[in-house]
Amino acid sequence: MRAVVVAEPGGPEVLVPREVPVPSPGPGEVLVAVAAAGVNRADLLQRAGAYPSPPGSPPWPGLEAAGVVQALGPTTGEGPTTGEGPAACAVGDRVAVLLGGGGYAEHVVAPVALTLPVPDGLSSAEAAALPEALATVWSNLREADARAGETILVRGGSGGIGSIAVPLARLLGLRVVATAGGPQRVARVAALGADVVLDHRADDLADQVLAATDGRGVDVVLDVLGAGGLEDNVRVLATGGRLVVIGLQKGRRGTLDLGALMARRGRVIATTLRSREPADKARIMAEVRERVWPFVLDGRLRPVLHATLPLDDARRAHELLESGEVFGKLVLLP
Repeated sequence: MRAVVVAEPGGPEVLVPREVPVPSPGPGEVLVAVAAAGVNRADLLQRAGAYPSPPGSPPWPGLEAAGVVQALGPTTGEGPTTGEGPAACAVGDRVAVLLGGGGYAEHVVAPVALTLPVPDGLSSAEAAALPEALATVWSNLREADARAGETILVRGGSGGIGSIAVPLARLLGLRVVATAGGPQRVARVAALGADVVLDHRADDLADQVLAATDGRGVDVVLDVLGAGGLEDNVRVLATGGRLVVIGLQKGRRGTLDLGALMARRGRVIATTLRSREPADKARIMAEVRERVWPFVLDGRLRPVLHATLPLDDARRAHELLESGEVFGKLVLLP
């Protein structure tokens, strides 16, 4: 099969199409013929040599994909399906899958527990844009103990994570304040359902967040910036607020005013998804299947697709993502 591999750590030019063996599903796994694969910022880090695939996953990028089940791994019993309950799969099923790596390929193997059923009204490109974002947003809302009626600040509402976090948070009953860069992107994030959208280029962003919350601040911050957003994020926390760091786009080392955090009785939480234990990922995906996927099944939640590109144009996808021009998600089509 064809896959796009990282020839050596470096820029987008190191992404090279190559022929590699088709993987075989093990117990509790399925082989999926990939119809679409999502592109994520973690892929840029992997390409640069800073974020390798976890043990047991293919060494090339790709954290999510969608396609058709081609084969089932060995099971303890005879039958046309593998897995149990809502996670059961049969040959011919359309599924979206969360992966540790390897999505940039014509076939992938995934645990049944990390699959989601794709409804007829959802395209493969749309389906491939969802597993990583939904699992990330849902797991971090749970980490923050976000509750209906609270206010959340989504930093980077136009990104691959933010563009799903905004409508999902609204569906879960939260008031959403979001940021985006420039008037056009601000308007588009507002159209996703945010109650307030602020231009993150403003020098007084924290003041604007506080003004939008009548000086109270926000209960939860979902942050992709890391060190670069640390001071403002703590400043806008309400009493008992929770800052959840899920990205490091503006650096990994910053200065934290512990006094300001203590005065707010605040918490700082930092998480990753890719490196979690298989059982932990399976738990998260089970919760996504039960609590979030119904919004997808009934059409209330859809990803924003910036563009689809052929698999062999993966380097162009990485160039686009690094440019800052992308609104929503990029998807590769084998």
